[in-house]
Amino acid sequence: MTPERPALPPAPEGLRIGHVHLRVADLDRAIAFYRDVLGLDLVQRYGPGAAFLSAGGYHHHIGLNTWDSLGGTPPPRGHTGLYHTAFLYPTRRDLAQAVRRVAAAGIDLDGAADHGVSEALYLRDPDENGVELYWDRPRDAWPVGANGHLRMVNAPLDMEGLMALA
Repeated sequence: MTPERPALPPAPEGLRIGHVHLRVADLDRAIAFYRDVLGLDLVQRYGPGAAFLSAGGYHHHIGLNTWDSLGGTPPPRGHTGLYHTAFLYPTRRDLAQAVRRVAAAGIDLDGAADHGVSEALYLRDPDENGVELYWDRPRDAWPVGANGHLRMVNAPLDMEGLMALA
């Protein structure tokens, strides 16, 4: 049985994840994916073992390193670890353009879904880390159930409509 926790204030509304740092097997290969396929800017290369990439001039959204993983293999399915890193695009058109870049690179999608609150596509980076590309619908368009709670869904994504924007 889990003991009761003392009442603490919730995390502040403005809290967000600032960056993700991944262990990769091949730094150049990983840089090529995040820079050339997803379009992030290479902000800094930190010696032969690490790099930092971002969008929009931020110091870094993603860090990559080979310090403990040079030449390594992805963890087998069924083990704990990162499920995916999600990249939030400002508009549906921006998401469509990102998907066009992924397709042009010959990368297959693992899946796509309309979650009601967002539209999302799923793929893997060269180290088999999950990657989600998505955009959020405006908050006033999010589906709400009869109880007033947010109601996320897992419906098919209108790929034809999305790609028409690219």
